[in-house]
Amino acid sequence: MSKPRFFVLIIGTEILNRRRVDAHFDFVTQALLEKGHKLTASFIIEDDPDLIIQTLQFITSQPNAILFSFGGIGSTPDDHTRQCAASALRDGDLEVHDGAKQLIEEKLGNNAYPHPIKMAELPKGANLLYNPVNQMPAFSLDERYFFMPGFPEMSHPMVEKILSDLVPVAKKHYRHTLTALCKENALIEVMEEMPKEVEFSSLPKLYSDGWRVTISVASYDEKLCLEAFQMYIKTLEAQNINYSLLDEV
Repeated sequence: MSKPRFFVLIIGTEILNRRRVDAHFDFVTQALLEKGHKLTASFIIEDDPDLIIQTLQFITSQPNAILFSFGGIGSTPDDHTRQCAASALRDGDLEVHDGAKQLIEEKLGNNAYPHPIKMAELPKGANLLYNPVNQMPAFSLDERYFFMPGFPEMSHPMVEKILSDLVPVAKKHYRHTLTALCKENALIEVMEEMPKEVEFSSLPKLYSDGWRVTISVASYDEKLCLEAFQMYIKTLEAQNINYSLLDEV
């Protein structure tokens, strides 16, 4: 696969109505940062089957998409993710996964029936993800789309294991940052000249004593990153605009 693009899908009405606070976004962004990658997009949606299907179809239509989906894989009536994944990515049918069935029966015995055993009904071709807390099955499709519980204590170790397999060697991401005492308009021409291999951001803010803008450039190419950063410095110095360098983060 070419450079992967990482997506997060957080499914849970309880987050949108603030009965629970999301813990996945911060965790995944930090875990990716440690591997030299970043998140392309994150979605928080309610437990609505049509919306889940449409969101899955959109994410998986993106080039080189890797999906971390959290929530909705249990056995209660509001857990729609297993069926939605089958509808969005397979032929719509669920089938009993023998390995998942065995895990549930071994863990719960007779209490696996009639409801928990439903968690063994997975989209065709699903592979199991190990749940380090209670062994209840999570699953992946196509080794790119990972469907995990909404509970961070279960799903976050799964993310770490997935990333260790997908990105065994962390890529070094170089970054340089400055804050200048000006509006961002003073630097637009430089922004337009940024190479496509350089990621840049411009964050303006108005203080009581005037405008400031924080410029950050980043790239996997150390030389190119520094050259792009120097373009901003040269422009600022040519206009006698004061600036300060910030720690690279």
